[in-house]
Amino acid sequence: MHNKLVLWSITVGLGGFLFGLDTAVISGAEQDIQKLWNLDSWSHGLAVAMALYGTVIGAAFGGVPADQYGRKKTLFWIGILFFVSSVGAALAPDVNTFMICRLIGGLSIGASSVVAPVYISEIAPPKFRGRMVIAFQMNIVIGILIAYVSNYLLEGGENDWRWMLGVVAFPSLIFSLMMRSTPETPRWLLLHKNDEAEARKVLAITAPDNVDQAVEEIRASVDATPKNGVQERFFSRKYRWPIILAFLFAFFNQVSGINAVIYYAPRIFEMTGLGKDSALLSTAGVGVVNLIFTILGWYLIDRFGRRVLMYIGSIGYIVSLALIARAFFTEDYAPVPLFVFAFIASHAIGQGSVIWVFISEIFPNSVRASGMAWGSLTHWVFAALIANVFPVFADRWGGGPIFAVFSAMMVFQLLYVAFLMPETKGVSLEDLQKQLTK
Repeated sequence: MHNKLVLWSITVGLGGFLFGLDTAVISGAEQDIQKLWNLDSWSHGLAVAMALYGTVIGAAFGGVPADQYGRKKTLFWIGILFFVSSVGAALAPDVNTFMICRLIGGLSIGASSVVAPVYISEIAPPKFRGRMVIAFQMNIVIGILIAYVSNYLLEGGENDWRWMLGVVAFPSLIFSLMMRSTPETPRWLLLHKNDEAEARKVLAITAPDNVDQAVEEIRASVDATPKNGVQERFFSRKYRWPIILAFLFAFFNQVSGINAVIYYAPRIFEMTGLGKDSALLSTAGVGVVNLIFTILGWYLIDRFGRRVLMYIGSIGYIVSLALIARAFFTEDYAPVPLFVFAFIASHAIGQGSVIWVFISEIFPNSVRASGMAWGSLTHWVFAALIANVFPVFADRWGGGPIFAVFSAMMVFQLLYVAFLMPETKGVSLEDLQKQLTK
């Protein structure tokens, strides 16, 4: 790959770093916040989940500025919103201000989960697309790891939770500055701006051997749709299959319980009898395992394909979640950290590696941003609901029933992979459009 292409994908992938960092820092702060403002279980869950409700809005509408103003400009302003949110949450004098700032951070997370994968998928050559889009997921994982390590190092100081939340401000500014040096995607330039000259400049780097063919295919994918593509209604019979595939994929991602574990990892470990320091250290271990198996997924996704990774992840989910549930039912907590690590490994190599790649691939050029918004919206709606109710359910019923339900849901995910999910490895976006919108 051209060095500039690698640099652009890394730069946009930093949006994933902010995504992961902002998502996970709350895990170290959530118990301090509950004590500081004397929150009951429901209010506490709402304060923690407020960022996730923001992601619902960001995911729902992130595709609008991406189509109207471009992928590049939208990502620039996402970085600015991350900065505002992190500084505001760190300085919040009361819980309401805190929740408003976390809501703004959620808008950024939701929008970045739509726009960044779209950007990378639109500049990536087909044979490298999986690895390039997974760079976004890898940055999410690195952000989560840095958040856990940062939380562990900052724990114990005065107002430590404020510093935990404030660290997001620094990489936010760096990301926005770096976005100014990236180009717009050739597909957006052709579809939304009709700027073939600029599109050809980018394609000369991303597809140097067949620029003319790439331009023709992109234009043909739009001309083949009614109303010249751009204004076509998203929720139509033509797109029902990719819409169903994206909804189910995102739904299963969250009913695995992954965000409950990411947000409440220290609390889960404390439920097993670990002290606060040990719980935070074990949580850092979650971040390390997540990174290692995401790297493995990055290596395998364009070699073995998306479905193979999803088979591995689904089976790993079922086994690890069942073992966690059993440990809570039997009150044999000693192996729980290992089971949680196995769960995280299953997620990282399966759903974690594939979700943003797969959803960014299956929608046609004319509605890709809308399709990515649909998948992200589904993802974040269920993430918010689960994060909000997890403390209530954990206090009322304990971990056993919760993790048993998560395990059962992953059986249905395995059936989805076996009977519904198509393989997208090595297929051009335009060819996928023909296959999935017949």
